[in-house]
Amino acid sequence: MAAMIDIPAGGYSYIPYAFQYSGGVLALEGFRIERVEFANPLPLAAGFAWIERFLGEQGVPLAAFCACELRSPAQFTDTGFIEFNRHYTGTLLRWGVMKNPEDNPVARSNVIPPIHKPAEPSFYAFCFARRCAGASGSFVVAGSGEAGDGAAPYPERTVRYGETSPDAMREKARFVLARMEERMGALGKTWSDTTATQVYTVHDLHSYLAEEIVQRGAARHGVTWHFARPPVEGLEFEVDCRSVPVEHHVRA
Repeated sequence: MAAMIDIPAGGYSYIPYAFQYSGGVLALEGFRIERVEFANPLPLAAGFAWIERFLGEQGVPLAAFCACELRSPAQFTDTGFIEFNRHYTGTLLRWGVMKNPEDNPVARSNVIPPIHKPAEPSFYAFCFARRCAGASGSFVVAGSGEAGDGAAPYPERTVRYGETSPDAMREKARFVLARMEERMGALGKTWSDTTATQVYTVHDLHSYLAEEIVQRGAARHGVTWHFARPPVEGLEFEVDCRSVPVEHHVRA
């Protein structure tokens, strides 16, 4: 995994991963990560505008925007996902969060709820780093589904592609949880440091919940199960996790 990169102006460092999102973010010394969750998801443009206004009111620079959780109305094709991400990263480039269109420091999840779905891609939550004397160690690991890295089409690099049996879902979960551990390892963290773990799937997870999730320590504060799919067609299981000391819930 690539060496982490510091963003002093933003108050965090990140694991380089792709133009769509980073592998995860870690607060620098003297900063803490805070999370804001919306009571109702805000459409992308309105959400960016709200966040820009909010950070200004808080006296926090736009560069401190370090993670977000999105909701979209339907899974994307490979091509559609790239097109969406180019649109999404346009604002990050304008804000100066991204300095390079091929390197995104922001950690992210983007999932598809089949029930109560949004009409368009929307913000469910976001995180930012705030200066705080003596603070350190808060982090967010980006969401990941059961696909390996590389340029090959998803069917060629996805664990048990097209299968949703309990055995296949167990194998997918094992792969994704190992990826979370790899990314946390790059941050110098483990499950024992987390404050929240979120699982995204529309398939029953009870058959492997104890052995694959609880046993390895991923549910030390319970598990938040979102009835949702990962963003790309053919993916069925996603996880993200975080250690965030301050969380806000707002009606925007």
